[in-house]
Amino acid sequence: MSIAAADILIEGRVQGVGYRAFVERRAVPRGLVGYTMNLADGGVRVHVEGDRAAIETLLVDLARGPRLAHVERTDVRWIEPTGRFTDFGVRYHEPEAR
Repeated sequence: MSIAAADILIEGRVQGVGYRAFVERRAVPRGLVGYTMNLADGGVRVHVEGDRAAIETLLVDLARGPRLAHVERTDVRWIEPTGRFTDFGVRYHEPEAR
């Protein structure tokens, strides 16, 4: 198993359509940790850590989205895992700038 992490930005009609819950439902059974949250610009951010193959499979789901979503673009940036997450959850606001 190869541990990896990714920051993923999703653009399109992805707010108000159950997209974050969809991400959580796809990430948890794969043993992935991190979070998903809405962004002020109308997009969704996903930070995910775990098995690289599981993240790559999740990316396929994210590009499709739930039934009511219309994903126009996914932007993936592979990063170093932080190791600070123990589960996967939904966040409800962006963290404040440091």
